[in-house]
Amino acid sequence: MAELHTPRSLIVTLYGAYGRETSGSVAVAELIRLLAAVGVDAPSVRSSVSRLKRRGLLVARPTALGTAGYALSDDARQLLDDGDRRIYAHPAPRADEGWVLAVFSVPESQRSKRHVLRSRLAGLGFGSAAPGVWLAPARLYDEARHTLERLQLTPYVDLFQGEHLGYAPTAEAVARWWDLPAIAQQHEDFLDRHEPVLHTWESRPPAASPGPEAAYRDYLLALDSWRRLPYADPGLPAGLLPGAWPGARSADVFARLHALLRDAGAGFVRGSLPRPDVSSV
Repeated sequence: MAELHTPRSLIVTLYGAYGRETSGSVAVAELIRLLAAVGVDAPSVRSSVSRLKRRGLLVARPTALGTAGYALSDDARQLLDDGDRRIYAHPAPRADEGWVLAVFSVPESQRSKRHVLRSRLAGLGFGSAAPGVWLAPARLYDEARHTLERLQLTPYVDLFQGEHLGYAPTAEAVARWWDLPAIAQQHEDFLDRHEPVLHTWESRPPAASPGPEAAYRDYLLALDSWRRLPYADPGLPAGLLPGAWPGARSADVFARLHALLRDAGAGFVRGSLPRPDVSSV
């Protein structure tokens, strides 16, 4: 199935990859230029920026030259900082570290919050053990806490840390709590799209490099695909996963693309983003 890189997602990915090296604002015209390189037209950029502003992720702020621009909100920076721990250091399957449990109860009169809780916990990579009981590897506690606090959902949730003591073997239980075949398919889809790109770049002699715009384009598309995967796949213990699990392979492909292309693509971005305000450091 063809992958859909939405303009809104690509803008978030762009800010995550290159837009936190500055405390300033990015001109709308420069956002349009940078997104045009990955096939997004100007009206789509403008409408997506408006949506991200309404969601509180971008704030309108003039650039140093006085032109219209947008900067990351404090909430957006927290989201991206939390995401870095997964996106750039997605753990290979490892030993059991215990679980963080989110147990929630929402009054019927506020059932819309019940839907928000379920969708946000699922989006963080939590699996559902029972109605109102969700769990994830224990290392995701901080990110879950930040998310619940930001969404003002803490009155409905209790968080616990513990281990699974039975009765079913934990591997069998995990297969109920997460849709492992669907997660594996996401890894395979990533590999199908981006492993050939990696092989193309690795096979080129340095003198034949197509330049920073191509590096930026291939990196931004790979990052936009990859950054969802560490949320769908929370890095479950190796002993609880099916054999030939593709997660480690896809993580390796992304890590190599990141090493090859991120800094090379910065040459195309450079000049679009304002320099850090060194006077405040």
